[in-house]
Amino acid sequence: MENIPSENPENNHEDNYHEDNNGIIPTISPISAAVFGLIAVFILYQFGGGILTLAIFGFDIKNADINAMRLMQAAGQMLFILLPALILTKFVYEDISTIIRFRFPSLKVVLIFLLGMALLVPLLQSFLYIQNYLLLKLAEAVPFVQSIKNVFDGLDKMVEDTYISLLTQNSPLEAVFIIFIVAVVPAVCEEFFFRGFVQSSFEYKLSPFWAAFITAFFFGIYHFNPYGLIGLVALGTYFGYAAYKSDSIFVPVILHFANNFFAVFAFFVFGSEEFMESAAIDVENIGIHIYTFIILLTFFLLFLFWVNKNLVKLTFTNLSDDRKE
Repeated sequence: MENIPSENPENNHEDNYHEDNNGIIPTISPISAAVFGLIAVFILYQFGGGILTLAIFGFDIKNADINAMRLMQAAGQMLFILLPALILTKFVYEDISTIIRFRFPSLKVVLIFLLGMALLVPLLQSFLYIQNYLLLKLAEAVPFVQSIKNVFDGLDKMVEDTYISLLTQNSPLEAVFIIFIVAVVPAVCEEFFFRGFVQSSFEYKLSPFWAAFITAFFFGIYHFNPYGLIGLVALGTYFGYAAYKSDSIFVPVILHFANNFFAVFAFFVFGSEEFMESAAIDVENIGIHIYTFIILLTFFLLFLFWVNKNLVKLTFTNLSDDRKE
């Protein structure tokens, strides 16, 4: 006997979902779930984490033990970003491993996307110099822009001071601890939430590009880095592209870790506060930065073209699947 579709549109809401969502029907609208998750995690992490910090350390945060503060940051990411991602995924979709893309990637795929990172990071650094140079010239000509720039400078200084205090180390053991706190924990927690729960939710209704881009936009907003916003959105979009193309959450986790690790390592080696400053301006070499940006952008676009043409969207071994001998 043939199945007769219900005339009630509420019973057929899954018909509007994209075909590549593994047949998992969410309990509520995936877009609503993603938006709710973004708002809830923002409130939990920014305000809940702040209240918890004040409750433990009081108002004299500057004199608090720095290692305790580092542990608090890691705990905040786990409690207010990673845990909500898993709970929301379970509540909305039931199948956590499929939605989060909890699958092993091949080494080849990881290396391919790391190659893209090797092009994208210096590309974004060149863009940052160009962006800040243009903003400086515009601020000199328009007082209103100068006022906005002053606000941005204050926020950038706050972010810079926070990271410098977190990254300053006095021993190899402390350096390893910092790498764990700043590179490992955020890579896992943020990617499981943004590229796992949020982007996968958006993919139910939106194209892969828009799902990745919108997720990356909120990813950039979350970091409170005005000068680095465009770069963070670009980086997040690439992470999202890698997650979708590889069908594995571990690829963006590795990319995120690599980005943070090399930034921390460079800070350890050079020990320069200017390295952490997103508002850095290099007027004398702006021409070099423009040429570098154009060259790297060309190579990066060629890289994306090659990946789109040669790397099919693969499905890897699901960690929850039993391997057949």
